[in-house]
Amino acid sequence: MPGGRLRPVDLAREHGLSTQAIRNYEDAGILPPADRTPNGYRIYTPLHAQALRVFGALVPAHGHATATEIMRAVNQDSVQDALTLVDESHAQSLQDRHTLLAVERALHDLTATELPVPTQAGVTFVGPLARRLGIRPATLRKWERAGLVHPHREPRTGYRVYAPADVRDAQLTHQLRRGGYLLRQIAPLLDQVRAAGGVGPLETALTAWRDRLTTRSVAMLAAAGELHTYLAQRPSASR
Repeated sequence: MPGGRLRPVDLAREHGLSTQAIRNYEDAGILPPADRTPNGYRIYTPLHAQALRVFGALVPAHGHATATEIMRAVNQDSVQDALTLVDESHAQSLQDRHTLLAVERALHDLTATELPVPTQAGVTFVGPLARRLGIRPATLRKWERAGLVHPHREPRTGYRVYAPADVRDAQLTHQLRRGGYLLRQIAPLLDQVRAAGGVGPLETALTAWRDRLTTRSVAMLAAAGELHTYLAQRPSASR
């Protein structure tokens, strides 16, 4: 169209969207406000087209909600707010990588460490297990109250009895606590271990987790390039 003008349908076609979606994006602040013709029709420009490309790149990198907040901030000339959102998302990604590394190390240490020798018939008690881990029995009882280990009670004596799966959970909890993780952060991992039926099957889930982090990091690089182009095109952007 003359003067670089674009119709809603022109933007919609490039991204497989409906014209209503384009209008919704503008209303949500994802696109900058469009000028109007005397008849009230919206006039879009290549700047709007770039904004739509940026949003499409931001979503897989930062998630739909954060991508929307970033675009709103940029379109309101609050570039520093937008960059803060980007930085926070990168920081979360780094934290996720550190968490994954800690979990992988803990699992490696767990599988490489010989399990405590049970005192009888494949079970062990709180004292021997605490000594093997180098902790106090009270710590094991605290982990039990937090739902991290689930020993059963010996009917006659009331002693806590730790089956092999309980020993595994205690060892993994111990490794992660040494890594500085809180009990509430450890609980979801143990749930995954139990659901997977042990540490070995969990390695597949960790591989998938690592792949997701890689995909997201690559998407962040692509999104940064699109956002940089958009900022350079905006005459009123604060840089």
